[in-house]
Amino acid sequence: MKNVQSIKHATPIRIGLIGFGKAGRAAATVLLQSPETHLEWVVRQGTLLEHHSIPEFLGIESEDPGYIYSSQHISAKELLLKHPVDIIVDFSSASGIDYYAQAAKEHGIKVVSAISHYTTREISILDEIAENSAVLWSPNITIGINYMILAAQVLRKIAPDIDVEIVEEHFKQKPELSGTAIKLANSLGKDREDIKSVRAGGIVGKHEVIFGFPYQVVRLTHESISREAFGNGAIFACKHLMDKAPRRYSFEELIAPYFHDHFKRPANSHVCNCAVGF
Repeated sequence: MKNVQSIKHATPIRIGLIGFGKAGRAAATVLLQSPETHLEWVVRQGTLLEHHSIPEFLGIESEDPGYIYSSQHISAKELLLKHPVDIIVDFSSASGIDYYAQAAKEHGIKVVSAISHYTTREISILDEIAENSAVLWSPNITIGINYMILAAQVLRKIAPDIDVEIVEEHFKQKPELSGTAIKLANSLGKDREDIKSVRAGGIVGKHEVIFGFPYQVVRLTHESISREAFGNGAIFACKHLMDKAPRRYSFEELIAPYFHDHFKRPANSHVCNCAVGF
C-alpha cells in the first residue's frame, strides 16, 4: 500500500470554490496561501463582488489569478470550459449542488462538499456525480473532528456497553442541529434525539463525546477555534481524493490508512495479546 505520508502532486491542484460566506472566505484564504492548491475561481449567488480578484478582495498576496463570479450570470458548464479545475469545493448550501452537478458529472470533475445537511434528493445527486468521478461529502471538513469520529468508533468497539453522551455547541444564531453531531451519533449507534445542544455567543463549533465507565470517564473533544480549519481540511481532502477511483467517499476513509500505517508491526516483532480492562 502506498505510504499516505508521501502524497504529493507535481503541480498545484486546480480548485473551484462554490460559496463565499464566512466558511467559504476562510477556506479561500487558506487555499490561496497553500503551495499545493491553485484557486481558479469562486462562485457565489450574489452579484456584488462579481469580477473582483479573490486575492485582492481578501487582502492576500497570491499568484492565483482567480476571480469571483455570480451564478446568476455564468453557468457551471461555461465556467469549467473557460477555467478548468480538478476539484470543486462546495461551501455554499444544500441547493448549491444544483448549480454544478451536471457539469461536474459531464466533465468528470471531483467534488469535495462541506455542506452540513443534505436531503435524500441532494445525496442522490452526489451519487450521480460519483458515477464519473471521486466525490467526498463531510458535514465537518476539519481533520480533527474526523479523527475524533474514528477514535470514538474504536473506543465504542472496545467497550460497547458503556454510557455514551454527545454534546454540540455552536453560535447563538445556528438554528439547526449540528450535522457533525448527527454523524457522530449515527457512527456510535445513538439517536439524534439523544444529542445535547448548546447555543451561545459566537462559538464556532465544539463537539464532545463522553464515555461513562464505572470508575472513569473518557472525553473526546474537538473545538474549531477559527473557520480557517475548514480550509486545511479541504486541502487534505483534495490531496487524497486526486488519485481515487469514481465513487463517494467519507473523510474517515481518507484518515483510516494513517491509523493502519501507525500500528503496522514488523513481521518478527513481538505482539502482546493482553486483555484491555476498563
